[in-house]
Amino acid sequence: MIERTAHISQLLGLITRHPVVAILGARQVGKTTLARELAAAQSESAAFFDLENPDARARLREPMLTLEPLRGLVVLDEIQRAPEIFPVLRVLADRPNRPATFLVSGSASPELLRQSSESLAGRIVFHELGGFTLDEVGATDLDRLWLRGGFPRSFLSDSDAHSLEWREAFVLTFLERDIPQLGFSIPSDTLRRFWTMVAHYHGQVWNGSEIARSLALNEASVRRYVDLLSSALVVDQLQPWHENLSKRQVKSPRVFVSDSGLLHALLGIETLDELHGHPKLGASWEGFAIRQVVRQLGLRTEDCFFWATHAGAELDLLVVRGRKRWGFEFKRTSQPAMTKSMVIAMENLSLRNLTVIHAGPDAFALAKNIQAVPLRDIGEQLSLD
Repeated sequence: MIERTAHISQLLGLITRHPVVAILGARQVGKTTLARELAAAQSESAAFFDLENPDARARLREPMLTLEPLRGLVVLDEIQRAPEIFPVLRVLADRPNRPATFLVSGSASPELLRQSSESLAGRIVFHELGGFTLDEVGATDLDRLWLRGGFPRSFLSDSDAHSLEWREAFVLTFLERDIPQLGFSIPSDTLRRFWTMVAHYHGQVWNGSEIARSLALNEASVRRYVDLLSSALVVDQLQPWHENLSKRQVKSPRVFVSDSGLLHALLGIETLDELHGHPKLGASWEGFAIRQVVRQLGLRTEDCFFWATHAGAELDLLVVRGRKRWGFEFKRTSQPAMTKSMVIAMENLSLRNLTVIHAGPDAFALAKNIQAVPLRDIGEQLSLD
């Protein structure tokens, strides 16, 4: 059992300040476990409703009658199964003295986000839960986390083979059950071929027309598919940064399979030896490292970009907060060196500093305001200052 103390601490703070708190995350990422731990941490008893349980849904057939008398923390797990509850939560959240606080969880489906934003605007705050991160499992398990990904059952499996077996079953269940439950009628074979294609394009700039031709689909369909997988939190789109510079800049996003373990399952990779011999080795490591840095720094999606010019200059990760900017490069080497691209990015983007995340053991300076930091040490050496 791996304690997710940072998430518990953040959620405890949120439920003291907001009437409705939502935990969003992909299926099987640990939302229910986290909600139960949070409920157990309350000094008073908490009410818990698992809306995938028919008995719980039956108890909430008249949600106002059931929820209105409750006090303290009320947990509604997998709330996307009962969207009719959202208008009731709006009424209950507006009561004076707030007799109850509501913790809801669910997959970040378009319908869930639409319902919550329409019914609970100004009343709800979101907390995204991803898989295990490096600071949670420890640097000694870095390779295991990279290979298996952060889904708890995958990471904690007793062997690489059993871990891959779980991820392959997850992919199948996600495509055949979860996607239809989100209201989409896309054939599972078609969506699996598309998701596998995304895995082969992992880390690259999105080229919808090329992918559409490869799959014999139209470009509108592949755009819809990538947005669907992004909303379900199994694909990430890193948006491009562009501004008025005397350079032609890339304006399409880079796409990544969100979890490195799912990426490897889609590519048919079971062991580290197989991964080290695979053509997507570098792209896999970069995507994994980017996700770890984003999670370690608590960055929001709207903070994160990449930057590239058609002349070849690029920056893997650009963090923008107001007028402050920080840059990150990712190099799967033990001895990263200065590049012309880094110099151009520092100058053109007016970066406060640039950090090169690498696979070696040592941290060292490369130039003024440019430093190299080992991925395994980001918990101790990484900050935005």
